[in-house]
Amino acid sequence: MKLLDFIPVKLTLFLIFGILIGYYNNISLLVSTGLTGGFIVLLGISWTRKTILDNLPFGILCLLCTIGLGMISVALTLPENNSKHYTNFRLPTEQYFHLKIHEVLKPNSYNERYMADVIEIDGISSNGRLLIIITKDTLNQRFKVDDEIYTLNLAKEISLPLNPYGFNYADYLKKLGVLHQLKLNRREYLIKRTISLTLVGVTSSIREKIISGLSKSDFGRDELGIIHALLLGQRNDISEEIYENYKNAGAVHILAVSGLHIGIVLLLCQFLLKPLERLPRGKTIVLILTVILLWGYAFLAGLSPSVIRAVSMFSFVAYAIYLNRPTSTFNILALSMFFILLTYDPMLLFQVGFQLSYAAVFSIFWLFPKLQHFWNPKNIILKKCWQLLSVSLAAQIGVLPISLFYFHQFPGLFFISNLLIIPFLGLILGLGFLIIALMLADILPNSLSGIYDKLINLMNKVIEWVAQQESFIFSDIPFDSLQLVLSYILIFTLVYSLVHKKFKNILAVALCIIAFQLWLIFSMVIKSSEQKIIIVHKTGTSALLYKKGNYLDVNCLDSNAVNKLIKNIMVEENIQKVNYKTLKNSYNFKGQSLLVLNKPEIILQKFQKIDYVILGNSPKINFNRFLDSIKPKSIVADGSNYRSDIQRWKKSCSDRKLPFYYTGVKGAFILEIE
Repeated sequence: MKLLDFIPVKLTLFLIFGILIGYYNNISLLVSTGLTGGFIVLLGISWTRKTILDNLPFGILCLLCTIGLGMISVALTLPENNSKHYTNFRLPTEQYFHLKIHEVLKPNSYNERYMADVIEIDGISSNGRLLIIITKDTLNQRFKVDDEIYTLNLAKEISLPLNPYGFNYADYLKKLGVLHQLKLNRREYLIKRTISLTLVGVTSSIREKIISGLSKSDFGRDELGIIHALLLGQRNDISEEIYENYKNAGAVHILAVSGLHIGIVLLLCQFLLKPLERLPRGKTIVLILTVILLWGYAFLAGLSPSVIRAVSMFSFVAYAIYLNRPTSTFNILALSMFFILLTYDPMLLFQVGFQLSYAAVFSIFWLFPKLQHFWNPKNIILKKCWQLLSVSLAAQIGVLPISLFYFHQFPGLFFISNLLIIPFLGLILGLGFLIIALMLADILPNSLSGIYDKLINLMNKVIEWVAQQESFIFSDIPFDSLQLVLSYILIFTLVYSLVHKKFKNILAVALCIIAFQLWLIFSMVIKSSEQKIIIVHKTGTSALLYKKGNYLDVNCLDSNAVNKLIKNIMVEENIQKVNYKTLKNSYNFKGQSLLVLNKPEIILQKFQKIDYVILGNSPKINFNRFLDSIKPKSIVADGSNYRSDIQRWKKSCSDRKLPFYYTGVKGAFILEIE
């Protein structure tokens, strides 16, 4: 099957191309609108069949217009193109914000967290979205969606990761349209008594009512968290241990309301509404009710990107069922993606969940028929097992490169968890919806809730058993962006060559494998020749890392405190061996001398020329006299020092025009050694 024969597939690919061009080149709205307008004019001339454009096909102009639409859609998301966005009124001082809670995020041990829409700033009508962090307090009232607050505060930029290869939360939020945060305590905001309701807020209230009702039933804590995730798309109540089990078992997709869940909901709707088809225009009524129910469930589940994608796609499926004509699954998939990116949010393209969802569904549509053609057993039990295994295998092949790129791990027993859980997921979801309906009607029998609790508990036990087979969990796999691209090219060429067994196709596979290996060897050679010193940022302790090729010396005071960030560096830098050593006071690396002052009270000796001084644990020294006697090239202060000392040292260095580097602001200090 030639995918590019389908017009929706072509248009979607070129829309994605336009979004990528607009995002990575930061093309302005004026330029993107001008280019698109020019393409549309040429399209109109071509449509009238003027001889001047006889050599420029109409289809190419359509695709160029689609690229332009992608660039425009990205430009429209930029704050500078939105005159009412709060950043256009933002001052480097405190301002008066009127905010409306849009989403309740999972809290941590110290803070409640929310996404809030800006209504007004200093009394001026505005828009935009902020991350709200509120310090936990016994008197604090947890906010709900649609609650409104007033606060006089300074919107601050979200911190970048302070250590190499840490999760870039600021970049993640930026792609969600969130650029700043407000940190508040109980005394820094006022709650508005009367609020305006939104559809999202109403559905959130219904969801909270359902969650409250379920919590009064005899469900276990872990089971209740899974029920909230399966039926309502709320994963805030799942424990870290349970979530890790599902992730390691390759079944974490079950916890996100996505295509699998929405497909089951569509089948339930078709089954329950089928009697209405006997009425005049019954099929039309069924279609309208089905789409309404699907989108109603999407709102109830919180309108996450995976839910929007799945409901959009299955709305097209419902329409295809209504037309009762063969429709390409690739057309349905492409139309849903085109619709979401162009009309909802083009930045969803950069969300990991969005990428994984479409990669999995595309791979199922593409590879499942080929796997069924490869083996079609006559035995009905073998046939069903092979179908389930084929779906799981196809999905995992599609998401494998993305999983390795973002998470650097792969669950080897994914097919077991899917074979054991997926066949019963329809029963689990159907029974769950029945329990919610009976609970809302206040007629839920305890026996039924007890059966459902045991069913969820059994599913958790199965997942836990699979996750405990640690030898089948392949983790800490280095994987960069070029390997990601080469992997998908290799998958496409390999499958194509297996279907079309020609010499040129086999040669293409061999060339892809060679290219992948050459890049792997090249990157290993480059990394094996690197030498650098890293002063990490860690509150309460100091650590100096020395990377020499594939070896890493970790000089630290507390190895347990730096294990997590060391692991990230090991994966990304392809470190083969780590040596832990006690942090000393002085080092010399190829002519670069470092003095480490990390004791509260130290006795200074007479040192020779020092290039870099590392300050840790706020050493008690006469800093000005020390600088005048040592005269180093640069001062580096890590995260173990008091803020008051940092400010004092910074001023002293500024007076002497001496470079001062604080890891708490600039991130880990990295010194490349030639």
